[in-house]
Amino acid sequence: MSSHLSKKDFEALSHFRYQLRRFLRFSEEATHECGITHLQYQLLLHIRGFPGREWATVSELAERLQAHHHGVVSLISRCEKLNLVKRQTGRSDRRAVEVNLTDKGNKILNDLVTQHRNELLRMQGVFNVPGADELDADR
Repeated sequence: MSSHLSKKDFEALSHFRYQLRRFLRFSEEATHECGITHLQYQLLLHIRGFPGREWATVSELAERLQAHHHGVVSLISRCEKLNLVKRQTGRSDRRAVEVNLTDKGNKILNDLVTQHRNELLRMQGVFNVPGADELDADR
């Protein structure tokens, strides 16, 4: 695969990665200040943000987190000990485990989502994809 990227494209990719890392660092610091890890925040977010319902299965969370099933089970256990989530047997499939947020988990998530949304609004227009202008011109 040959690359036809210009110096400007490399600069744009570098800038994108820099801004992405700045956002992730912001997220890590914000979650730490709330007393949870960034992975715990992501778990809470994916539970509450799962399409069409207020809970998710372990398998669905593993997919959303792009993590191994057993690692997600451990993450859920740590969150359960902090009273952020609770597990229950699946309503339609007794083999599945449904993971729900607790009131404490919802409160922490609401605080963090507000902070993250505000940070993303502040960063609006920062992420530019190299070559996107050329793709738009081709359409």
